Amino acid sequence: MNKRERIETAFLYGVFICYILFLIKLLLLSRISLLDLFNGQRALDRSINLIPFYSIKGYIFSSSATIKKFAFGNVAGNIVIFIPLGTYLSLFKNNKRVITNLLFIFIVSLFIEIIQGFLGIGASDIDDIILNCLGGLVGILGYKFLLFILRDEKKVRVAITILSAIGLPVLLYLLFMVRLRL
Repeated sequence: MNKRERIETAFLYGVFICYILFLIKLLLLSRISLLDLFNGQRALDRSINLIPFYSIKGYIFSSSATIKKFAFGNVAGNIVIFIPLGTYLSLFKNNKRVITNLLFIFIVSLFIEIIQGFLGIGASDIDDIILNCLGGLVGILGYKFLLFILRDEKKVRVAITILSAIGLPVLLYLLFMVRLRL
């Protein structure tokens, strides 16, 4: 590995770490501060949905414009935030099989929903797991598509590095400047 490839790898891992921190902030700390998380006096409002597509169906058939706007943000957001995970997994892991990476994304999403339910942060919803897996699949297939078009893993790595460099300022802004109280 030459010097340029080492720098590129370090940059990609740095962006990936920022992305993981953003996921933690968004999914676990957006509704409650880190200090309040361990406050025993805090009211724990637990909402758990184990029926697949129940929330999504409720969004689709709602007549309220406010609920439809929230629904779009929730559905699209759950998909979009896991696209990078699918892409980076495909990039970093030696095992590039879709099913293996999708299983990892499922486990991560399930773990997050369990933590949210256990700590009473937001809502634990099977639909979120489904949407997160869909987003991860989009990321995995995006990597495969780039590989199909560019026909070289090194070129794909460069393309993802460029996309990461473009997205890094946005990610840092969201991570450090925006208070995510959803």
